[in-house]
Amino acid sequence: MPSSLPPPSKKRKIQESQNIKEAQRLEQILTDAINTNSSLNPLADLVDLSARAKDARDISKAIYALYRVFVLLLNEGKLEVDGTEEATAVKTWIREQMNRYVNVLGALFKHAEKTIRLSALQILFSLQKHLSSSISAPSKPQFHVSHFKRIVSFLLLGPPGHSPSIDPDVLHEFHDKWFSENDDIRWFFLREAATLLHNHPDSQDAPVNLLTILQGLTTFPTEQAELNSWWVSELGAKPPKPKKAKGGADASEDEDEAKPAGTEADDDDWRKFFDDEPEAGMGKDKAPSARLHNLTIHQSLHSLPSHRAVFTRAWLTLLPRLTIKGDPDLSRALAVRALNVMHRGVLPHLTRAVLVMDWIAACVDYGGSPGLLALNALFVLIKEYNLDYPFFYKRLYAFLDRDVLHLKHRARFFRMAEVFLSSTHLPATLLASFVKRLARLSLSAPPAAIVMVIPFTYNILKRHPKLMPMIHRSDYDGAEEDPFLPLDSDPQQTNALASSLWELATHRQHYHAGVSTLAKIFSEAFTKPSYAMEDFLDHTYGTLFETEAKRKIKKEPALALDMGKDLERLFPVTREDRPTMEGGVVQDLWVFA
Repeated sequence: MPSSLPPPSKKRKIQESQNIKEAQRLEQILTDAINTNSSLNPLADLVDLSARAKDARDISKAIYALYRVFVLLLNEGKLEVDGTEEATAVKTWIREQMNRYVNVLGALFKHAEKTIRLSALQILFSLQKHLSSSISAPSKPQFHVSHFKRIVSFLLLGPPGHSPSIDPDVLHEFHDKWFSENDDIRWFFLREAATLLHNHPDSQDAPVNLLTILQGLTTFPTEQAELNSWWVSELGAKPPKPKKAKGGADASEDEDEAKPAGTEADDDDWRKFFDDEPEAGMGKDKAPSARLHNLTIHQSLHSLPSHRAVFTRAWLTLLPRLTIKGDPDLSRALAVRALNVMHRGVLPHLTRAVLVMDWIAACVDYGGSPGLLALNALFVLIKEYNLDYPFFYKRLYAFLDRDVLHLKHRARFFRMAEVFLSSTHLPATLLASFVKRLARLSLSAPPAAIVMVIPFTYNILKRHPKLMPMIHRSDYDGAEEDPFLPLDSDPQQTNALASSLWELATHRQHYHAGVSTLAKIFSEAFTKPSYAMEDFLDHTYGTLFETEAKRKIKKEPALALDMGKDLERLFPVTREDRPTMEGGVVQDLWVFA
């Protein structure tokens, strides 16, 4: 007997339709209740509906209905405390329902539907704007910090009870739509993210998520005029001029008044990353100026040095946490990601670039790609920020081991080494050690690496004529008499300048025609311009073979064989011993007896 019940698919559609109708009904009841100042108890039912809904359409209908209800409550001032005990209890209950709603939105970051994930993020930030406006006054604009802290927690730690890793769509949407665009969102995020990492030292996903956000930041302001985009429009108003420092009492008092709700003074230590204190010995008769760390929150948002301060604190808190205990491979990968943006996206925006020196120097010990990138960052600190690091070239020399010409990062090494050794003020003994060490390593290197070493050495010799005796010296013959000390780790003590580059001379007889031709450059006059290293850094076995295969043949090679005495000498087989076969002499040659 056939069942009278509707099929499962139809039942689901009926249930979905009922949920949507229920959300619409509750929203209408709540809207009327707000206008008539009656009971708001259906608000809890609507929050429950949003929490238990499974279908994407039901969820979307419920969360947007709640969003409209809470915006109406904020606009009507229903969350403002007016002093009466009964009103305070109602407003506390409404805040509890909003907290439940925010938790539902945070949990939706893990929903399977992309549209639901992004809708939850958009609603959270729209609520941030309305909440901030509701507590702002015309003379004192505010930013609702407690709500924003929960957004930061959802992004970096994940929703409670869910996986800490956040979907890339959510991170990218946040980064592209708010973090990169709005100065107030970026300032508060950098400040709260550093505090969150400090309060959760054992979290491994929070540093990874924060690094993903920070490494894509390419719009950090570099001039005061660039601070012109605000998510909370009230914060865009021009703040009052900072008061002159008279001992700090007035400034501190104003600062406390301007602190938004939910700010903990003991955790908010970003101010110590402002500029250094005035030097001792400055004249006491000089008029005191406003100290940057005495600015109010509103004034800090309009101050470029304060943006650099929170940026500095965020990175200094993040970098030590990129070393994951028990997972060296992940630590290396995270270090590479951070070092890739260090020289162009981090160092120029720090209050003092040398603050990251210790972490960068520690990354040199990783070796390989992380070590090379760390050396590059150290070189930038030495060149542009006057860092004193006397062991830089000794650490660079240590990278010249037996593997450097065989690994995939050899092109990166030559790019950086060309920059590191470009100064004409470097001592000749140092440069001689580098070119000699590379020449020695080229004896066992593949052809693709040798074609990097030869132009690299040519450019150094052309730039530093004091090294020219290394290609003209013939006082000794053979490696046994070479005065070079390959095991000495100090490039100043290898005695390389008294040696020669006989290793490169041997490449004139290299089996690869491209290498042998290129090596002959050292026997000619140094009248050619320096090589462009980029023309040689991307060569592999494949590119070398392709170059030879596409080479135009100017003279056809000989293909005929003289079947005379040379053939009898090579194949001393008598005709009597050779089997009789049809096909001629060529076919007979392929018979081995």
